[in-house]
Amino acid sequence: MTNMVWKRDEIESPCVQICVVHPTERICTGCYRTLDEISRWSKMDGTERAAIMDELPSRKPRLAKRRGGRAARLDR
Repeated sequence: MTNMVWKRDEIESPCVQICVVHPTERICTGCYRTLDEISRWSKMDGTERAAIMDELPSRKPRLAKRRGGRAARLDR
């Protein structure tokens, strides 16, 4: 008997286990998906997942680091 493992032929989640939603952009700082995309991921078909995966790299610049707190006040 062979050891057969059933595998799904689908695009895997881009999740990197850093699940923090940016307060103004409303996208995850780890994978760059919206909350809606994260919640619907398992229900999406391959075409929809592929379209989102193609778009994710363009979202990264939206999360440019801000200088806040004490460091920002010292620049004045």
